[in-house]
Amino acid sequence: MKSLAEIYSHLPDAPSEKTLERVDYEARHWSSPIQGPLKPGTEEHKRAVAAMFRDTFNPYKPSVIDWPELDPETLHRITSLPIWDIAVQTEGKARLRMAAYADMITDPDMKDALSRNAWEENRHKEVLSKLVEAYKIPMAPEPPYITPKDTEWAYLVTGFSECVDSFFAFGLFALAERAGLFPQELIETFEPVMQEECRHILLFANWLAWHRATMPVWKRPWFEMRVIGVWLFLAYERMGLARSIDDNGEEHTQDNNFTVTGAKDMTAMDVKIPDLMQLCLDENDRRFAGYDPRLLRPTTTPAIARVVIKGAKLWDRVRNRVAA
Repeated sequence: MKSLAEIYSHLPDAPSEKTLERVDYEARHWSSPIQGPLKPGTEEHKRAVAAMFRDTFNPYKPSVIDWPELDPETLHRITSLPIWDIAVQTEGKARLRMAAYADMITDPDMKDALSRNAWEENRHKEVLSKLVEAYKIPMAPEPPYITPKDTEWAYLVTGFSECVDSFFAFGLFALAERAGLFPQELIETFEPVMQEECRHILLFANWLAWHRATMPVWKRPWFEMRVIGVWLFLAYERMGLARSIDDNGEEHTQDNNFTVTGAKDMTAMDVKIPDLMQLCLDENDRRFAGYDPRLLRPTTTPAIARVVIKGAKLWDRVRNRVAA
């Protein structure tokens, strides 16, 4: 029996050798050869989901990333972002939670996909650790990563959290690129990581549909209550700041909700919330566009964004009528 560290530290097989251009294209474009609809709960849907995650793998190596030199102003802008402790620790917890859940499920296709997901979460942690090291970003000591007692709850929290954070991160990443506040070399370095997050939440959305479709009917009410509980927990978690102390006794304040509130750190322009929401929607659609449309996409956060945009437009119309 594998340990959880073995699951997130080793891929099930060796990736094939391909050109960078071919790898980048295949990581963003995939369609199943299976004909007909891919209905969650069917063998065809499950096999397609596992194949998607396996076939779109990008074998970049964090250890050989050439981190660009930054001018003092850009370096300060990056090192002062209130995210690094949380980002590293989140990936550290995610790899363990993914591995723990992969270890407990018996379906070989989903076990393979989630094991690969755990490995990629571990690679994300390596990427962030290499960035922190390259730019000498002060960090608080990492806490011990403890195997979750409630494996399903921990996996749901990680999965839904990634769906929320990735949606807004897509927009912030595009905003940073358009504003030109970060060098293009750094943008290109993180581009594969951003697309990988798209694959992760695509996998989670389809796992969730598969899990709901294959569980006994009598378990569904309790499971749906847990899902509601996860959303309430995430809303509560994002209302506050996380604080930690580094080895020098200095306090680090980390923004749990940076992906939603971080637009001001990505551009010198004043970005209105509806405009940011629309950018997130556009980027979300762009990143998912290359994958088989029969696979399900995360829907909750994009739906909330659309409500915010419509609400803002309605408010503007009301305000203009009152002013007139």
